[in-house]
Amino acid sequence: MDLFAQWSLWPDVAAYLALGAVAGVLAGLLGVGGGLVIVPALVWVYRAHGFDEALVAHLAVGTSLATIVATSLSSVRAHHRRGAVRWPLVARLAPGIVLGTWLGAVVADRLSTVWLQRVVGVFALAVAVQMLRGVKPSGHRDLPGALGMTAAGGVIGGLSGVVGIGGGSLTVPFLTWCRVDIRRAVATSAACGFPIAVAGALGFIVTGWSVPKLPPGSTGYVYWPAFAGVAAASVLSAPLGAYLAHTLPVVVLRRVFALVLGVVGLKLLL
Repeated sequence: MDLFAQWSLWPDVAAYLALGAVAGVLAGLLGVGGGLVIVPALVWVYRAHGFDEALVAHLAVGTSLATIVATSLSSVRAHHRRGAVRWPLVARLAPGIVLGTWLGAVVADRLSTVWLQRVVGVFALAVAVQMLRGVKPSGHRDLPGALGMTAAGGVIGGLSGVVGIGGGSLTVPFLTWCRVDIRRAVATSAACGFPIAVAGALGFIVTGWSVPKLPPGSTGYVYWPAFAGVAAASVLSAPLGAYLAHTLPVVVLRRVFALVLGVVGLKLLL
């Protein structure tokens, strides 16, 4: 079957491309993972398409993680060129991240759409509060040993797998708290987003493999038409966001986006 057979209407294509463009610009401009935008938007788009209500949140999270596979590669390449990624830290966090993200996908599969929406909503509100306060974690301790890094990766991966994000809002504070320079923390977090996305997307494909009433064009909980549009537009628009970050009042924009994210979180909860 042609995976893109459902793209019979241009408005569908336009919706996914617009969503990807917005997510990419915000990621480049504000350093906010695209999943915080993609998941709520896809929930509403899928509902408008008439997808089964019991599946919309799972399809949104699974598809969001799949798009992050593509966008994280673009981001990691840019950071690596500047020599900012601390690859040894990525290697130490990766085992816990992969295991945690996989378990997060399993947990999400067991949640109803209502409860999965609520978890995403609470997380969105927490990020909105952090952005409004503008609190930047300072270094308080050195990096933990192998067991501690694996445990930290597990927590980061687990939460990211449930809510469909690349983990930047968790990894960056953890690394800066452990006295990693903020620029290197951001770059290393971007690299950690790739194993989160791969493990999460595979987890949602497997857990949703035999679920009935999935829309045509899906593999498990990943809806490929949405993936293609969102991923393509976000990869192309992220550099624009990075450029605008140097020309626009980012502090004001972060506060505005935090307020929008707060409204989105409340809507998901209610």
